Amino acid sequence: MNILVVGSGGREHAIVWKIAKSRRVKKIYCAPGNPGIAQLAECVDIKADDISGLRDLAIREKIDLTIVGPEVPLTLGIVDSFEDKGLKVFGPLKKAAEIEGSKIFAKNLMQKYGIPTGGYKVFKDSREAKEYIKEHSYPLVVKADGLAAGKGVIICKTKEDALDAIKLIMEKKVFGRAGDRVIIEEFLKGEEASFLAITDGKTVIPLPPCQDHKAVFDGDRGPNTGGMGAYSPTPIITPKLKEDIMDNIMVPTIKAMGKEGRPYKGVLYAGLMITGNGPMVLEFNCRFGDPETQPIMMRLKNDLVDVLLSAVEGKLNKIKLKCDNKFALCVVMAAKGYPGGYEKGKEIKGIDDASRLNDIVVFHACTALNDSKLVTAGGRVLGVTAMGVGVKRAINKAYEAVSRIKWEGVHYRKDIGEKAIR
Repeated sequence: MNILVVGSGGREHAIVWKIAKSRRVKKIYCAPGNPGIAQLAECVDIKADDISGLRDLAIREKIDLTIVGPEVPLTLGIVDSFEDKGLKVFGPLKKAAEIEGSKIFAKNLMQKYGIPTGGYKVFKDSREAKEYIKEHSYPLVVKADGLAAGKGVIICKTKEDALDAIKLIMEKKVFGRAGDRVIIEEFLKGEEASFLAITDGKTVIPLPPCQDHKAVFDGDRGPNTGGMGAYSPTPIITPKLKEDIMDNIMVPTIKAMGKEGRPYKGVLYAGLMITGNGPMVLEFNCRFGDPETQPIMMRLKNDLVDVLLSAVEGKLNKIKLKCDNKFALCVVMAAKGYPGGYEKGKEIKGIDDASRLNDIVVFHACTALNDSKLVTAGGRVLGVTAMGVGVKRAINKAYEAVSRIKWEGVHYRKDIGEKAIR
Protein backbone atom coordinates (compact mmCIF):
# COMPACT_ATOMS: atom_id res chain seq x y z
CA MET A 1 0.00 0.00 0.00
CA ASN A 2 0.96 3.61 -0.58
CA ILE A 3 0.19 5.73 2.48
CA LEU A 4 -0.07 9.52 2.78
CA VAL A 5 0.22 11.21 6.18
CA VAL A 6 -0.89 14.85 6.32
CA GLY A 7 0.94 17.12 8.76
CA SER A 8 4.39 18.09 9.97
CA GLY A 9 4.55 17.71 13.75
CA GLY A 10 5.54 15.24 16.42
CA ARG A 11 2.17 13.51 16.14
CA GLU A 12 2.72 12.89 12.42
CA HIS A 13 6.29 11.71 12.99
CA ALA A 14 4.96 9.16 15.52
CA ILE A 15 2.27 7.98 13.06
CA VAL A 16 4.82 7.65 10.24
CA TRP A 17 7.23 5.82 12.58
CA LYS A 18 4.49 3.35 13.48
CA ILE A 19 3.15 2.69 9.97
CA ALA A 20 6.72 2.25 8.70
CA LYS A 21 6.68 -1.00 10.70
CA SER A 22 3.60 -2.28 8.84
CA ARG A 23 3.97 -5.35 6.65
CA ARG A 24 1.35 -3.84 4.31
CA VAL A 25 3.18 -0.61 3.48
CA LYS A 26 5.03 -0.18 0.22
CA LYS A 27 5.75 3.56 0.38
CA ILE A 28 4.96 6.43 2.77
CA TYR A 29 4.46 10.02 1.71
CA CYS A 30 4.11 12.91 4.15
CA ALA A 31 2.94 16.44 3.36
CA PRO A 32 4.63 18.65 4.30
CA GLY A 33 6.59 16.54 6.81
CA ASN A 34 9.81 17.51 8.63
CA PRO A 35 13.47 16.40 8.69
CA GLY A 36 12.76 13.58 11.15
CA ILE A 37 9.88 12.25 9.07
CA ALA A 38 12.06 12.51 5.95
CA GLN A 39 14.18 9.64 7.30
CA LEU A 40 11.15 7.33 6.94
CA ALA A 41 8.96 8.85 4.23
CA GLU A 42 9.07 10.96 1.09
CA CYS A 43 8.18 14.49 2.20
CA VAL A 44 6.19 16.56 -0.30
CA ASP A 45 6.10 20.35 -0.02
CA ILE A 46 2.33 20.75 0.18
CA LYS A 47 0.80 22.51 3.18
CA ALA A 48 -1.63 20.62 5.40
CA ASP A 49 -4.45 23.05 4.58
CA ASP A 50 -3.96 22.84 0.79
CA ILE A 51 -6.87 20.45 0.29
CA SER A 52 -6.88 20.40 -3.51
CA GLY A 53 -3.09 20.02 -3.66
CA LEU A 54 -3.19 17.08 -1.26
CA ARG A 55 -6.07 15.46 -3.15
CA ASP A 56 -4.18 15.79 -6.45
CA LEU A 57 -1.11 14.23 -4.81
CA ALA A 58 -3.19 11.29 -3.56
CA ILE A 59 -4.61 10.69 -7.03
CA ARG A 60 -1.24 11.10 -8.78
CA GLU A 61 0.68 8.75 -6.45
CA LYS A 62 -2.17 6.21 -6.22
CA ILE A 63 -2.46 6.60 -2.45
CA ASP A 64 -4.37 3.69 -0.86
CA LEU A 65 -4.94 5.36 2.51
CA THR A 66 -4.53 8.94 3.76
CA ILE A 67 -4.16 9.65 7.48
CA VAL A 68 -4.90 13.25 8.50
CA GLY A 69 -2.97 14.50 11.53
CA PRO A 70 -3.95 18.12 12.27
CA GLU A 71 -7.40 19.54 12.99
CA VAL A 72 -7.33 22.39 10.45
CA PRO A 73 -7.60 20.27 7.25
CA LEU A 74 -10.31 18.17 8.92
CA THR A 75 -12.40 21.24 9.74
CA LEU A 76 -11.84 22.49 6.18
CA GLY A 77 -13.35 19.30 4.76
CA ILE A 78 -10.37 17.28 3.51
CA VAL A 79 -12.21 14.01 4.15
CA ASP A 80 -15.25 15.16 2.14
CA SER A 81 -12.97 16.25 -0.73
CA PHE A 82 -11.04 12.96 -0.79
CA GLU A 83 -14.13 10.76 -0.52
CA ASP A 84 -15.76 12.64 -3.42
CA LYS A 85 -12.90 11.26 -5.56
CA GLY A 86 -13.25 7.73 -4.16
CA LEU A 87 -10.12 8.02 -2.01
CA LYS A 88 -9.83 6.25 1.35
CA VAL A 89 -9.04 8.68 4.15
CA PHE A 90 -8.98 8.32 7.93
CA GLY A 91 -10.70 11.17 9.77
CA PRO A 92 -14.12 12.77 10.31
CA LEU A 93 -16.16 14.63 7.72
CA LYS A 94 -16.30 18.43 7.94
CA LYS A 95 -19.68 18.42 9.72
CA ALA A 96 -18.35 15.93 12.28
CA ALA A 97 -15.05 17.79 12.78
CA GLU A 98 -17.06 20.74 14.11
CA ILE A 99 -16.92 18.96 17.47
CA GLU A 100 -13.43 20.49 17.70
CA GLY A 101 -13.89 23.40 15.29
CA SER A 102 -16.49 24.98 17.57
CA LYS A 103 -16.36 24.56 21.34
CA ILE A 104 -19.86 26.03 21.47
CA PHE A 105 -21.19 23.31 19.16
CA ALA A 106 -19.55 20.67 21.37
CA LYS A 107 -20.95 22.15 24.61
CA ASN A 108 -24.46 22.41 23.15
CA LEU A 109 -24.24 18.80 21.95
CA MET A 110 -23.19 17.62 25.40
CA GLN A 111 -25.95 19.58 27.09
CA LYS A 112 -28.58 18.22 24.67
CA TYR A 113 -27.55 14.57 25.12
CA GLY A 114 -26.66 14.61 28.82
CA ILE A 115 -22.92 14.06 28.38
CA PRO A 116 -21.18 15.24 31.58
CA THR A 117 -19.50 18.63 31.28
CA GLY A 118 -19.22 21.89 33.23
CA GLY A 119 -21.79 24.69 33.21
CA TYR A 120 -21.27 27.43 30.64
CA LYS A 121 -22.58 30.57 28.97
CA VAL A 122 -21.90 31.78 25.41
CA PHE A 123 -21.16 35.39 24.41
CA LYS A 124 -20.65 37.12 21.06
CA ASP A 125 -20.50 40.64 22.52
CA SER A 126 -17.50 41.58 24.69
CA ARG A 127 -19.50 44.11 26.74
CA GLU A 128 -22.07 41.49 27.73
CA ALA A 129 -19.27 39.06 28.60
CA LYS A 130 -17.61 41.66 30.83
CA GLU A 131 -20.89 42.40 32.62
CA TYR A 132 -21.35 38.69 33.29
CA ILE A 133 -17.79 38.39 34.58
CA LYS A 134 -18.28 41.19 37.13
CA GLU A 135 -21.04 39.23 38.83
CA HIS A 136 -19.36 35.81 38.75
CA SER A 137 -17.43 33.90 41.41
CA TYR A 138 -13.88 32.68 40.72
CA PRO A 139 -11.98 30.82 39.37
CA LEU A 140 -13.64 30.44 35.97
CA VAL A 141 -12.50 29.57 32.45
CA VAL A 142 -12.70 31.72 29.31
CA LYS A 143 -12.44 29.89 25.97
CA ALA A 144 -12.25 31.06 22.38
CA ASP A 145 -14.91 29.22 20.36
CA GLY A 146 -12.75 28.25 17.38
CA LEU A 147 -9.37 26.63 16.74
CA ALA A 148 -6.48 28.21 18.62
CA ALA A 149 -3.74 25.54 18.54
CA GLY A 150 -4.41 24.52 22.14
CA LYS A 151 -3.85 28.05 23.46
CA GLY A 152 -7.43 29.40 23.41
CA VAL A 153 -8.29 28.35 26.97
CA ILE A 154 -7.55 30.80 29.79
CA ILE A 155 -8.03 29.87 33.45
CA CYS A 156 -8.96 33.02 35.33
CA LYS A 157 -8.38 33.23 39.10
CA THR A 158 -9.68 36.78 39.48
CA LYS A 159 -12.14 39.19 37.87
CA GLU A 160 -9.19 41.12 36.42
CA ASP A 161 -7.82 37.94 34.81
CA ALA A 162 -11.20 37.28 33.20
CA LEU A 163 -11.59 40.83 31.91
CA ASP A 164 -8.08 40.63 30.44
CA ALA A 165 -8.98 37.30 28.77
CA ILE A 166 -12.07 38.82 27.12
CA LYS A 167 -10.02 41.78 25.92
CA LEU A 168 -7.32 39.46 24.55
CA ILE A 169 -9.70 37.09 22.74
CA MET A 170 -12.61 39.28 21.62
CA GLU A 171 -11.09 42.74 21.24
CA LYS A 172 -7.41 42.24 20.42
CA LYS A 173 -8.30 39.13 18.38
CA VAL A 174 -5.10 37.28 19.27
CA PHE A 175 -6.74 34.09 17.93
CA GLY A 176 -8.38 35.82 14.96
CA ARG A 177 -11.90 34.73 14.00
CA ALA A 178 -11.68 31.91 16.56
CA GLY A 179 -12.41 34.57 19.18
CA ASP A 180 -15.58 35.99 17.60
CA ARG A 181 -17.49 34.10 20.27
CA VAL A 182 -16.38 32.95 23.72
CA ILE A 183 -17.56 30.47 26.30
CA ILE A 184 -17.35 31.43 29.95
CA GLU A 185 -17.27 28.14 31.76
CA GLU A 186 -17.43 26.67 35.22
CA PHE A 187 -13.98 25.81 36.63
CA LEU A 188 -13.80 22.08 37.28
CA LYS A 189 -11.54 20.78 40.05
CA GLY A 190 -9.69 17.52 39.66
CA GLU A 191 -6.98 15.94 37.53
CA GLU A 192 -6.86 16.12 33.74
CA ALA A 193 -6.58 13.09 31.50
CA SER A 194 -6.73 12.46 27.76
CA PHE A 195 -8.98 9.69 26.47
CA LEU A 196 -8.79 8.77 22.79
CA ALA A 197 -10.88 6.25 20.90
CA ILE A 198 -11.01 5.08 17.29
CA THR A 199 -14.44 4.67 15.71
CA ASP A 200 -16.03 3.76 12.40
CA GLY A 201 -19.31 5.38 13.49
CA LYS A 202 -20.63 2.18 15.07
CA THR A 203 -17.84 0.41 16.94
CA VAL A 204 -15.81 2.50 19.40
CA ILE A 205 -12.42 1.15 20.53
CA PRO A 206 -10.51 2.97 23.29
CA LEU A 207 -6.81 3.68 22.90
CA PRO A 208 -4.58 3.56 26.00
CA PRO A 209 -5.49 6.48 28.30
CA CYS A 210 -2.92 9.28 28.59
CA GLN A 211 -2.11 12.22 30.78
CA ASP A 212 -1.14 15.46 29.02
CA HIS A 213 0.62 18.46 30.59
CA LYS A 214 -0.84 21.66 29.15
CA ALA A 215 0.83 24.34 31.28
CA VAL A 216 4.25 25.56 30.18
CA PHE A 217 6.00 25.39 33.57
CA ASP A 218 6.56 22.75 36.26
CA GLY A 219 3.74 22.26 38.72
CA ASP A 220 1.15 23.12 36.05
CA ARG A 221 2.00 26.82 36.27
CA GLY A 222 1.94 29.39 33.48
CA PRO A 223 -0.15 29.69 30.32
CA ASN A 224 -1.57 26.73 28.43
CA THR A 225 0.37 25.32 25.50
CA GLY A 226 -0.28 22.66 22.88
CA GLY A 227 1.16 20.18 25.41
CA MET A 228 4.52 19.92 27.17
CA GLY A 229 4.56 16.16 27.67
CA ALA A 230 2.40 13.09 28.11
CA TYR A 231 2.52 9.58 29.49
CA SER A 232 0.58 6.35 29.09
CA PRO A 233 -0.96 4.56 30.87
CA THR A 234 -2.27 6.99 33.48
CA PRO A 235 -2.96 5.42 36.88
CA ILE A 236 -5.83 7.84 37.50
CA ILE A 237 -7.95 6.03 34.88
CA THR A 238 -8.72 2.70 36.53
CA PRO A 239 -10.45 -0.13 34.62
CA LYS A 240 -13.77 0.86 36.26
CA LEU A 241 -13.30 4.53 35.34
CA LYS A 242 -12.37 3.55 31.77
CA GLU A 243 -15.67 1.66 31.51
CA ASP A 244 -17.53 4.68 32.92
CA ILE A 245 -15.90 7.00 30.32
CA MET A 246 -16.79 4.65 27.47
CA ASP A 247 -20.40 4.12 28.64
CA ASN A 248 -21.22 7.71 29.58
CA ILE A 249 -19.02 9.86 27.31
CA MET A 250 -17.42 8.22 24.26
CA VAL A 251 -20.17 5.90 23.01
CA PRO A 252 -23.01 8.39 23.73
CA THR A 253 -21.10 11.13 21.87
CA ILE A 254 -20.66 8.98 18.75
CA LYS A 255 -24.37 8.07 18.89
CA ALA A 256 -25.31 11.73 19.39
CA MET A 257 -23.28 12.79 16.35
CA GLY A 258 -25.10 10.16 14.28
CA LYS A 259 -28.47 11.42 15.47
CA GLU A 260 -27.44 14.97 14.52
CA GLY A 261 -26.74 13.86 10.95
CA ARG A 262 -23.00 14.09 11.49
CA PRO A 263 -21.80 10.46 11.39
CA TYR A 264 -18.39 10.29 13.02
CA LYS A 265 -15.42 8.16 12.03
CA GLY A 266 -11.79 8.65 12.93
CA VAL A 267 -10.33 9.52 16.32
CA LEU A 268 -12.46 11.10 19.02
CA TYR A 269 -10.30 12.66 21.71
CA ALA A 270 -11.91 13.71 24.97
CA GLY A 271 -10.00 16.09 27.20
CA LEU A 272 -11.35 15.10 30.63
CA MET A 273 -11.32 16.40 34.17
CA ILE A 274 -11.53 13.56 36.68
CA THR A 275 -13.58 15.24 39.42
CA GLY A 276 -15.01 14.07 42.73
CA ASN A 277 -18.27 13.54 40.83
CA GLY A 278 -16.68 11.46 38.09
CA PRO A 279 -15.19 12.25 34.68
CA MET A 280 -16.39 15.41 32.93
CA VAL A 281 -15.54 16.65 29.42
CA LEU A 282 -13.45 19.81 29.10
CA GLU A 283 -13.33 19.65 25.30
CA PHE A 284 -13.37 17.29 22.33
CA ASN A 285 -10.77 17.03 19.58
CA CYS A 286 -11.38 15.38 16.21
CA ARG A 287 -7.90 13.88 15.73
CA PHE A 288 -4.96 12.21 17.45
CA GLY A 289 -3.51 14.28 20.29
CA ASP A 290 -0.06 15.78 20.33
CA PRO A 291 1.97 14.80 22.39
CA GLU A 292 -0.33 11.91 23.46
CA THR A 293 0.17 10.10 20.15
CA GLN A 294 3.88 9.63 20.78
CA PRO A 295 3.57 7.38 23.89
CA ILE A 296 0.45 5.67 22.48
CA MET A 297 2.26 4.66 19.28
CA MET A 298 5.21 3.38 21.33
CA ARG A 299 2.86 1.10 23.31
CA LEU A 300 0.53 -0.06 20.51
CA LYS A 301 1.32 -3.60 19.33
CA ASN A 302 -1.17 -3.73 16.44
CA ASP A 303 -0.34 -2.92 12.84
CA LEU A 304 -1.66 0.67 12.74
CA VAL A 305 -2.60 0.38 9.06
CA ASP A 306 -4.88 -2.57 9.85
CA VAL A 307 -6.62 -0.58 12.58
CA LEU A 308 -7.15 2.64 10.64
CA LEU A 309 -8.17 0.92 7.41
CA SER A 310 -10.76 -1.11 9.35
CA ALA A 311 -12.20 2.13 10.71
CA VAL A 312 -12.41 3.64 7.21
CA GLU A 313 -14.09 0.52 5.83
CA GLY A 314 -16.57 0.14 8.69
CA LYS A 315 -15.00 -3.12 9.92
CA LEU A 316 -13.62 -1.97 13.28
CA ASN A 317 -15.61 -4.67 15.10
CA LYS A 318 -13.02 -7.16 13.79
CA ILE A 319 -10.13 -5.37 15.54
CA LYS A 320 -8.85 -6.03 19.05
CA LEU A 321 -6.19 -3.61 20.27
CA LYS A 322 -3.09 -4.94 22.01
CA CYS A 323 -0.74 -2.74 24.02
CA ASP A 324 2.66 -3.19 25.62
CA ASN A 325 2.47 -3.29 29.42
CA LYS A 326 5.46 -0.97 29.66
CA PHE A 327 5.08 2.69 30.59
CA ALA A 328 5.71 5.27 27.83
CA LEU A 329 6.51 8.92 28.46
CA CYS A 330 7.12 11.91 26.16
CA VAL A 331 8.95 15.08 27.20
CA VAL A 332 8.45 18.04 24.85
CA MET A 333 11.52 20.19 24.28
CA ALA A 334 10.41 23.71 23.34
CA ALA A 335 11.85 27.03 22.28
CA LYS A 336 12.48 29.72 24.88
CA GLY A 337 9.42 31.96 25.17
CA TYR A 338 6.88 29.40 23.94
CA PRO A 339 3.83 29.67 23.91
CA GLY A 340 4.54 33.38 23.46
CA GLY A 341 7.15 34.87 21.14
CA TYR A 342 10.18 32.71 20.41
CA GLU A 343 13.17 32.66 18.09
CA LYS A 344 13.68 30.10 15.33
CA GLY A 345 16.84 28.89 13.63
CA LYS A 346 18.77 27.69 16.70
CA GLU A 347 21.08 24.79 15.87
CA ILE A 348 20.12 21.50 17.56
CA LYS A 349 22.85 19.11 18.70
CA GLY A 350 22.82 15.71 20.34
CA ILE A 351 19.80 13.97 18.75
CA ASP A 352 21.90 11.09 17.36
CA ASP A 353 23.50 10.61 20.78
CA ALA A 354 20.09 10.54 22.50
CA SER A 355 18.59 8.21 19.89
CA ARG A 356 21.27 5.60 20.54
CA LEU A 357 19.84 4.96 24.02
CA ASN A 358 17.64 1.88 24.40
CA ASP A 359 13.85 2.33 24.15
CA ILE A 360 14.15 5.99 23.08
CA VAL A 361 12.64 7.66 20.01
CA VAL A 362 13.17 11.36 19.36
CA PHE A 363 10.16 12.61 17.41
CA HIS A 364 10.62 15.84 15.45
CA ALA A 365 7.85 18.41 15.91
CA CYS A 366 9.18 21.73 14.57
CA THR A 367 12.59 21.30 13.01
CA ALA A 368 14.15 22.38 9.71
CA LEU A 369 17.40 22.02 7.80
CA ASN A 370 19.50 25.15 7.26
CA ASP A 371 22.72 24.57 5.27
CA SER A 372 22.58 20.89 6.30
CA LYS A 373 22.29 21.87 9.98
CA LEU A 374 19.22 20.85 11.98
CA VAL A 375 17.60 23.94 13.53
CA THR A 376 14.52 24.87 15.52
CA ALA A 377 11.53 25.94 13.42
CA GLY A 378 8.69 26.49 15.90
CA GLY A 379 7.55 26.47 19.51
CA ARG A 380 7.43 22.77 20.35
CA VAL A 381 10.58 21.40 18.71
CA LEU A 382 11.05 17.76 19.78
CA GLY A 383 9.14 15.04 21.63
CA VAL A 384 11.64 12.78 23.39
CA THR A 385 9.78 9.54 24.13
CA ALA A 386 10.88 6.63 26.30
CA MET A 387 9.58 3.16 27.20
CA GLY A 388 10.29 1.54 30.55
CA VAL A 389 9.12 -1.09 32.99
CA GLY A 390 7.32 1.18 35.43
CA VAL A 391 6.99 4.92 35.72
CA LYS A 392 10.36 5.76 37.26
CA ARG A 393 12.41 3.88 34.65
CA ALA A 394 10.57 5.60 31.80
CA ILE A 395 11.06 9.01 33.43
CA ASN A 396 14.78 8.39 33.99
CA LYS A 397 15.27 7.16 30.42
CA ALA A 398 13.43 10.12 28.89
CA TYR A 399 15.33 12.73 30.89
CA GLU A 400 18.66 11.01 30.23
CA ALA A 401 17.93 11.40 26.50
CA VAL A 402 16.73 14.99 26.97
CA SER A 403 19.99 15.86 28.76
CA ARG A 404 21.98 14.92 25.64
CA ILE A 405 20.09 17.33 23.34
CA LYS A 406 21.08 20.99 23.31
CA TRP A 407 20.25 24.30 21.65
CA GLU A 408 20.32 27.90 22.74
CA GLY A 409 17.29 28.70 24.91
CA VAL A 410 15.88 25.16 25.10
CA HIS A 411 13.01 24.82 27.59
CA TYR A 412 11.22 21.75 28.93
CA ARG A 413 9.28 20.75 32.00
CA LYS A 414 11.23 18.67 34.51
CA ASP A 415 8.22 17.07 36.21
CA ILE A 416 6.57 15.00 33.43
CA GLY A 417 5.38 11.74 35.00
CA GLU A 418 5.51 12.84 38.64
CA LYS A 419 1.72 12.73 38.92
CA ALA A 420 1.85 9.05 37.99
CA ILE A 421 4.32 8.40 40.80
CA ARG A 422 2.10 10.24 43.29
